Amino acid sequence: MRTAIIGLPQVGKTSLFTILTGQSQARSSRMGVAAVQMGITKVPDERLDRLAEIFEPPKVTHATVEYVDMPALSKESLADAGYVGALRVADAFLQVLRLFEEETVMHIEGALDPKRDWQNIEIELLLNDLVVVEKRLERVEKDMARLKNPDLPKERDLLIKCKELLEADTPLRELELDADEQKLLKGFQFLSAKPMLLVLNLGEDQADKLGKIEQEYAAEWLGAKPNVALTAVCGSIEAEIAELPQEEAREYMAGYGLKQSGLERLIQATYSLLGLMSFLTAGETEVRAWTIYKETKAAKAAGAIHTDFEKKFIRAEVIQWEKLVERKGYPGARDHGELRLEGKEYVVQDGDVLVIRHG
Repeated sequence: MRTAIIGLPQVGKTSLFTILTGQSQARSSRMGVAAVQMGITKVPDERLDRLAEIFEPPKVTHATVEYVDMPALSKESLADAGYVGALRVADAFLQVLRLFEEETVMHIEGALDPKRDWQNIEIELLLNDLVVVEKRLERVEKDMARLKNPDLPKERDLLIKCKELLEADTPLRELELDADEQKLLKGFQFLSAKPMLLVLNLGEDQADKLGKIEQEYAAEWLGAKPNVALTAVCGSIEAEIAELPQEEAREYMAGYGLKQSGLERLIQATYSLLGLMSFLTAGETEVRAWTIYKETKAAKAAGAIHTDFEKKFIRAEVIQWEKLVERKGYPGARDHGELRLEGKEYVVQDGDVLVIRHG
């Protein structure tokens, strides 16, 4: 999963990148022709550590998320085809919104107003998508005049629906689509269709009120908006914490009244927004987390491990991780009748440990 960190200049994107990756300097890379900073983050998961105590494998593999620190977003950058191309290949956006006061760091708009900043960027994404829709709509209508393709009218009708939504200043992430429509639009990689996690960047003096501020802004801004979520961080503090040893970091956090690290909160918010979860595999060679979408069935989940496992799936042995730890492994779980067999239609649950039987 690749998530792009976006925002205006001087809002704290680099601090957020440090919180997520634990490094203030990351490898420079390119997405298309755009120069970016990229980092891979291990998803914190205590369940793997507990299972590793039982199985003592030589390898413990966490789920990972790739974060891309994009150059500051502006009208000029969104006119750059390379920059836009880099945004299109992201699975989701983390938009940093500045809520901290700092006399030495001027806001590009002259005054703090995170809702204004969010809406201004949203409009730029909408306009970019509208140009793509209008160009494609023109092409489709020309093709319909000379070709008898039953898919073209469907595409035209869907593009008209998108155009009407965009012209009403509504992002495409709010568009309700069936499976066929989702497949039709997927190739366009529309910017306003991507899930958006809004990240309020607070000042040091707001750290002890982080949870309250997060709740207030989420209630005021989001309502029932689909595919958008909000969380908060204290970038200046939590970027420092992210580079400390774990025990020292916990003490530092406690001093500011932070119950979870910024990384943990951001990962949880991202997984929740995207409808993701992890199932686990555990044995003497490896304990590992696998990221899948919620409501994934067992055969499809097996395919996350290896495509052959999905094609030749027979059944899965399933147990929740707590029970496997409690019984100290598979023999104890079998003795207590807690390791059950499930077919390919079984809906995998977060924290399930699977042993895949396949042909």
